[in-house]
Amino acid sequence: MVIRARGSAGTVSAGEGAGADAPLQALIERVAVGDEQAFADLYDIVSGPVLGIVTRILRDRSRSEEVMQEVLLEIWLKAPKFCEQQGNVMAWAVTMAHRRAIDRVRHEQACSDREGRIEQLDVRRPVDEVVETALARLDEQQVRTALDKLTELQRQSIVLAYYGGYTYREVSQVLGTPVGTIKTRMRDGLIRLREYLGAQQ
Repeated sequence: MVIRARGSAGTVSAGEGAGADAPLQALIERVAVGDEQAFADLYDIVSGPVLGIVTRILRDRSRSEEVMQEVLLEIWLKAPKFCEQQGNVMAWAVTMAHRRAIDRVRHEQACSDREGRIEQLDVRRPVDEVVETALARLDEQQVRTALDKLTELQRQSIVLAYYGGYTYREVSQVLGTPVGTIKTRMRDGLIRLREYLGAQQ
């Protein structure tokens, strides 16, 4: 199901949404049985308060809109279960929004910390220098044989970085793989190349 606003959903205030819980209850019951029109109406009422909560936490409009969409999708999927339990629809929506926004902050911080630790490993030095020196001295057949001993991701990452002049981030984009994974695979690949090429000298 594609989630989209029918009107200016962002103009609804949290207070107005909270006071409209009687019609929200009727809408959520229709959403629970798959009524897409009811969901569109519900979207118009709750998306503004949801976006407001998320934006106050993430401080970024684009990321906040992504999380808002996730919340509305979760409402669509979990409406039947909510109706079984009953409760305040608006409170449910904003609580869900708050939880998802906090989860996004924690996830992004964890990713940032992980990348920082990988950076500190200095994966491009000194192993790279050894490999670069060896590559300069070896003929093409030896290099090809050495590269064939790596995994596909290791080989592609190293070829793009060394022969294509790509940065880690560009390699990540080309291969559709997280930067942290690219750095780790490249480091492991360089270690294997070093071992193999060192044995050939």
